[in-house]
Amino acid sequence: MRRRLAALALAVALGGPALAVQPDEILPDPALEARARTISAELRCMVCQNQSIDDSDAPLAKDLRVLVRQRLQAGDSDEGVRDYLVARYGQFVLLRPRLEWETIALWGTPAVLLVFGGVLAWSARRRARAMETEPLSEAEERELRRLTAEDA
Repeated sequence: MRRRLAALALAVALGGPALAVQPDEILPDPALEARARTISAELRCMVCQNQSIDDSDAPLAKDLRVLVRQRLQAGDSDEGVRDYLVARYGQFVLLRPRLEWETIALWGTPAVLLVFGGVLAWSARRRARAMETEPLSEAEERELRRLTAEDA
């Protein structure tokens, strides 16, 4: 039983995300390195597109990690580093884009289209029900037969 638990613990420990940060990128100041890792985990690799630059081995991700560390060493705040990268690469560089008009439009359009489609379906069903007629009474059927017999 202990062997199974040890094997499971080892699998869990080794099964986590492999960080692509190279030893030559690591800053000597642990506080700056921790800030760099936090920022890097929030930035999208432009090559992989579904990974943070901290997890990606792509050369562009390495360049972005180095750039983040350079900006931090230059004295930029965490938000200043993010603002710099957004100004340079656009909102797409953020794994969680900021709530702005562009992102509201992007995420709100499907909901608006769904509501619009629902209104159209309701309107069409309402018109179809309005076009349904009641059956003719016996007097109306006799009158209809009389009128059609006259025309023939």
